[in-house]
Amino acid sequence: MPELPEVETVRRGLLPAFAGARIARVEQRRKDLRFPFPPDFAARLSGRRILHLERRAKYLLADLVGAETLVMHLGMSGSFRVDGDIQGFFHHPRDKSAAHDHVVFHMENGARVTYNDPRRFGFMLLVPTAELDAHKLFRGLGIEPLSETLDAAFLARAFRDRIAPVKALLLDQRLIAGLGNIYVCEALHRAGISPLLGGDKLVTAAGKPTAALARLPEAIRSVLEEALAAGGSSLRDHRQADGSLGYFQHSFRVYDREGAACPTRGCKGTVARTVQSGRSTFYCPACQK
Repeated sequence: MPELPEVETVRRGLLPAFAGARIARVEQRRKDLRFPFPPDFAARLSGRRILHLERRAKYLLADLVGAETLVMHLGMSGSFRVDGDIQGFFHHPRDKSAAHDHVVFHMENGARVTYNDPRRFGFMLLVPTAELDAHKLFRGLGIEPLSETLDAAFLARAFRDRIAPVKALLLDQRLIAGLGNIYVCEALHRAGISPLLGGDKLVTAAGKPTAALARLPEAIRSVLEEALAAGGSSLRDHRQADGSLGYFQHSFRVYDREGAACPTRGCKGTVARTVQSGRSTFYCPACQK
């Protein structure tokens, strides 16, 4: 499933076609994806202008004239592509079957934005903008990991008295919204923290962050920013909006590198794999304590 850098990469790729543009018409080629489309979905979007295109956690949010927001989620295999003469946009050819093109946005600026989803785990909803924060998808979401709110003091408050493994805590969307398995593994390695360590072990008796926990916010921020610069990670289905692949997977230090030498300077350890809550965890037992 695409994680925050992949979703943010898609958002940035869609901006030239969507931001400030009017939707001329919408082709809805099936009645549902993961969920049924809203009633009169295509008709309600046609003729409306997109004011802003934002991201919250792993959701794309298109604010529309008329005080509604189009909420879009890529699911496991969803992607967008943009065709048309849009200034500053170059489209690389894609090889995905047009049979999986489920929604097409025809924009008045000449762009054609197509949503493709072979597994159909993505979805699109229309939500009154004023009710967005209270919607069941968003009301329990935690802070954004690239925001200034994510610091060592916040993590100390969140982890204090929590015996769950630190990896599970970082994946808890009620604490931090948008982090996924790949980037949590990578950030914990950079910070030198074992994914198996209980969260409470990273907080002192006085409730202050340990030295290891103090390294974690910057590790999270740097790995996400580097992934964004690389266009995300393309392991299975992720494509940027211009059809090109992300390439951060070539910079993985531990994720999917079981048996490889640890890249930390001076460390002679080997990357190991374990399973936590049904997900693969990759780490170096030698330098992540």
